[in-house]
Amino acid sequence: APPLPAPPFVHVCILLSPLGSSEHDLDWKFCGTWRHGNDSLMLNVNLTTGCSEISVSANKSSLSIDGQITAQCRRSDRIALGKFGLESQEETPFCLYWEPILGQLKLQLNHKKENLILCWPDRMQCSCCTDLSNGAKADEATYGIKDGMANTDFITEKIMTAYRFKGAHIKCKSTITVYLPPALKKAAKLSSKVVCTFFKTTPCSRVLDDVVEITVENEVIVDLSEPIRIGFHHAKMQSRRCVSWDTRRDPSQVNWLEDGCETEQKGAKYTECLCNHLTYFSVLVQMEPRPVRHLLALTAITSLGCAVSVISCVALIIYLCRKRLRRSKEQSIPIHLGLAVSLAFLNLLFFLTGVLANVGGESVCPWVGAGLHYTLLSSFTWMGIEVFHTFWLVYMVFTPPSKVIFLPALPIIILAAVGDIYGVRKVVPSDDVSNPYLMCWMKENHEALLAHYFTTMTILAVLVSSGIVMLFLVYREIRTREEWRQSRVAFLSIWGLSCLFGTTWGLTFLDFGPLSDFVLFLSCILNSFQGFFLMLRFYMLDWIRKQAGGSALGSTSTGSTRQHMLQSQEKS
Repeated sequence: APPLPAPPFVHVCILLSPLGSSEHDLDWKFCGTWRHGNDSLMLNVNLTTGCSEISVSANKSSLSIDGQITAQCRRSDRIALGKFGLESQEETPFCLYWEPILGQLKLQLNHKKENLILCWPDRMQCSCCTDLSNGAKADEATYGIKDGMANTDFITEKIMTAYRFKGAHIKCKSTITVYLPPALKKAAKLSSKVVCTFFKTTPCSRVLDDVVEITVENEVIVDLSEPIRIGFHHAKMQSRRCVSWDTRRDPSQVNWLEDGCETEQKGAKYTECLCNHLTYFSVLVQMEPRPVRHLLALTAITSLGCAVSVISCVALIIYLCRKRLRRSKEQSIPIHLGLAVSLAFLNLLFFLTGVLANVGGESVCPWVGAGLHYTLLSSFTWMGIEVFHTFWLVYMVFTPPSKVIFLPALPIIILAAVGDIYGVRKVVPSDDVSNPYLMCWMKENHEALLAHYFTTMTILAVLVSSGIVMLFLVYREIRTREEWRQSRVAFLSIWGLSCLFGTTWGLTFLDFGPLSDFVLFLSCILNSFQGFFLMLRFYMLDWIRKQAGGSALGSTSTGSTRQHMLQSQEKS
């Protein structure tokens, strides 16, 4: 790049690439009015990857969106529209929005009152499926879509059964402008030459493919009194932030940081970065949290389960304390008590987290989030002790640790000292992205994500794997005993052991694929009602033992001696 003139050291460097709005209209919008009946209405979604065409069709009872225009999104679903109150009207205006650079497809009903995310933002796309043009015409009908309009082009006022649009691959490009302030002249002591270098990043990532390097020859420029302004024109995107790459820290590692830069989002297609130093600059796209389907139903199940589990854990604690006062010789009672107390506080905090997040916000949530994390790790720890207690019963008498309650506190104290880990967390429902559910938990930043994986997920993985192995070993030992062949005893025992060993939490790792909704509901039910299931098992086995005339059968959940675990026949 040529040197800039010395006085007054104010200049604008411009990189002109073919912008979406000049050659290609990247973002696409189709609007119309759906004429339908007054019966139950459905939305049919059938999307696969590729770039061929998209079809929007409608009849008396359903609105359908089919096609191949996405890079990552696959979805086949039927969504009931009853809660939107569309049956009370004969016509419903709607708009379908396609943002190809992020792969997001969104449907808005009733003049933007209701939002449905059909394909969630994934990552920056190098190649965009856009340039959607009118395809084959469909038939006219009594029920269908009228007043069809693609972007600003009106198509027809007739009621059509379907509209089809063909897509094409293009390269996603942008434009960059750089403003150099007079303060840079004062900071540059040895030279008046500024070099602006523009280049593309490969492969595509969350960073815009356009990057600009701004340098003064043989000088390091930092802490400018007036910031450099770098403007990025890009395709439409909702959330982004300015970042820079400091090569002095480690030239071999590309670490994009926000240090020294402020972000001004001036519209959905323009971002201005205000930075007080010279280096490499770009814009990092912030992916919004993936919306949760059926959030209302999952929240209701969880709230009910947590309330029932708190009451059940309190009852179980009373039961175990009374049993301990009778000087029972069962060594597993302290472990069961520790788990019951941890689960009680875990369910109580989770039940109240939504209320506390809405009332207290950031002033309360760091404490509540840390407490929730502690009780979760504490519950996992006691479940792990249940596993190892059962294992050691095979070889030796095991004395439960008395100070295990302090073990989960160590990582919580460290994370709290690091800061910016716990706070308000937004859970976005897929059927109403403008009304997120607030809870107190870990924040949505890089540090919190690492903390989540290195503490919660790591401990959970160890717990679930060891629990499944121990559950199999226990079942292999007890399945030949005569009294264990009774179906209700076997069910309650194995079910209770699975809860004690934490194996139900293993469903967390199966939340993907076509069965993700089923797994999510099953995991929600099993884990939120875990305290109730444990209480039920203890009481039922105690009742069965009394019915059997005081037999040792079922007197303990994991056994109190090696004989309880290994002997094929027990004597009263």
